[in-house]
Amino acid sequence: MSGFFITFEGPEGSGKTTQIPFLAEALRQAGYQVLTTREPGGTPIGDQIRSVLSDIKNTAMHPRTEILLFLASRAQLVSEVIRPHLESGGVVLCDRYADSTLAYQGYGHGMILDELQNLLLFATEGLTPDLTFLLDLDVEIGLQRRANGGDWNRLDAYELAFHRRVRAGYHQLVKKEPERWVVVDAAQSPRQIQAQLQAITFQRLQALEGIA
Repeated sequence: MSGFFITFEGPEGSGKTTQIPFLAEALRQAGYQVLTTREPGGTPIGDQIRSVLSDIKNTAMHPRTEILLFLASRAQLVSEVIRPHLESGGVVLCDRYADSTLAYQGYGHGMILDELQNLLLFATEGLTPDLTFLLDLDVEIGLQRRANGGDWNRLDAYELAFHRRVRAGYHQLVKKEPERWVVVDAAQSPRQIQAQLQAITFQRLQALEGIA
């Protein structure tokens, strides 16, 4: 089997980070070579960039600076981690990817989407996911989860209207590529969400392998 690239997107607090390890374990038990990673980060260089992006003290960061830092982390992750694993025939599960830039910096900050697409093409060398899950959740609920979890960062602290634009942006992206996206209601129980993620993932992998 050729490699299979799955990304997970969603508003803050939607539960992506909780769900990915369980899906990874189910895939490993089924015999797949699975790599899990995240954005920003996933490499020593990317983790350093992540600390700058997340630091609540960096309130003066311009949206363009934010975009370029995310892209720098992504370029390193694709080159160093994601592409080699895919080329070896493995499955990659990535917590956020290029669609986050379109949702957050494009729809959230109002940056020009066509310009962002060109930058993304450069940073990723055209690598796109085979399947993207949108864990969709009301932004107020998601931010409350983040606050309760004690993992509040600089992006969480943006105004509520920003987070609403991000969520609406994700739905616009789904409409543009419905064959790649699967929307999952993140207000369900974690067990229900995981069952849905596993069912769809195994269905797509079996289709790729030609299994009826």
